[in-house]
Amino acid sequence: MIGIWSLIRFLHVMGAMVWVGGQLTITAMLLPVVRRNLEAADRTAILTAVGKRFGMFTILAFLPLQIVTGSLLAWNKGVTIPSLGEPGYGRTLAAKLVAFVLVMIAAGAHSWAMGTKRALLARALAIGSLIGSLVIVLLATALPTS
Repeated sequence: MIGIWSLIRFLHVMGAMVWVGGQLTITAMLLPVVRRNLEAADRTAILTAVGKRFGMFTILAFLPLQIVTGSLLAWNKGVTIPSLGEPGYGRTLAAKLVAFVLVMIAAGAHSWAMGTKRALLARALAIGSLIGSLVIVLLATALPTS
């Protein structure tokens, strides 16, 4: 039977899946095609629109969903601030939380760098955000189940 905690975990995983999947789709599918087939002005317009839409999704849906479901899952697991320093679940979750904060900072800084025409910095931040997101998924899979 699927209980409330399975549903909450499902929503948490779905949110992460859409976020990381979106990053991978933009990076591996959209960017190469846009760069190869569109003139600079059209490329800029499309990529700016996609970036703004992904940013709005992040702020309005992804962050609230991950914070609420993640907090509920931690609460259900009995996680406390002191327990984040304990070996096993606590330290792995703490590492995941630190990585999440760093990825969100990198994603926000990427938006700023794009808006201020710092293309090289924006690219580095996007790559860092994607790699960090994959680290978060790895840490999530490493969380002990008991």
